[in-house]
Amino acid sequence: MKQTLQPVDSARELDSPYSLSSEQIKFFRDNGYIKLKQVLSPEVIAYYGGEISRKVVELSTQALPLEQRGTYGKAFLQIMNLWTLSDVVKEFVLGKRLGRIAAELMGVTGVRLYHDQALYKEAGGGITPWHADQYYWPLASDKTTTVWIPLQETPLEMGPLAFCPRSQRMSYGRDLEIGDESEIKLSDALKQYPMEESQFDLGEVSFHSGWTFHRAGPNTSVQPRKVMTMIYMDREMKLTEPRNKNQQSDWDTWCPGARVGEVIDSPLNPVIV
Repeated sequence: MKQTLQPVDSARELDSPYSLSSEQIKFFRDNGYIKLKQVLSPEVIAYYGGEISRKVVELSTQALPLEQRGTYGKAFLQIMNLWTLSDVVKEFVLGKRLGRIAAELMGVTGVRLYHDQALYKEAGGGITPWHADQYYWPLASDKTTTVWIPLQETPLEMGPLAFCPRSQRMSYGRDLEIGDESEIKLSDALKQYPMEESQFDLGEVSFHSGWTFHRAGPNTSVQPRKVMTMIYMDREMKLTEPRNKNQQSDWDTWCPGARVGEVIDSPLNPVIV
């Protein structure tokens, strides 16, 4: 009989190395994203995913039925910085394995946390429109990456993340907030790129750069699509002057006390590796 991992074993796995090949690193840098299989064991996902789901249910304030929400509200339930609200989630978010992968992919000596966020696309939930994450971030360089961790096997009908390879080099659309406008304008602009959309196996995760354009389809299944994400930035990342109201909000919320032109070394941005 297969034994369930105990908490101490789960934590050990989260800090253990994951071997990346030179081909995988090159793929990420060329295409702005990569999907990696068997990064986390089913036992680790079950242990930490259970706590993440409990916190999402506890903290979600969304009361409107799906049909009464706008496009963004239909896309997912979104709960951020869970690591500050649960010691179990903190152990997961600050795990070194995922942070080390991010550092190796980006070619930096280490990373710190920008913030985490749980993204739960409810059964019947709508699309996540085309967008690039770094539109929201007052960060001085593009040395950023997000790890997208499905907490279940995620077939196409559940709306897995889809990417436009090499789109991190495209300047058009970097001023678009996620929403109906970004979906319409970027759907047209990104026709030149072949979209990569495929299911995620259990334990498979993706990493994508801050300027890589991505989206997700609707969840047409009868189960929620449960996902946990962490945003990593270069350990030496500096704050830059906000270029839009969302970046100002991010500075105030996720980088409290940080100063423009200085390394973002706030209590909410701990070094991972």
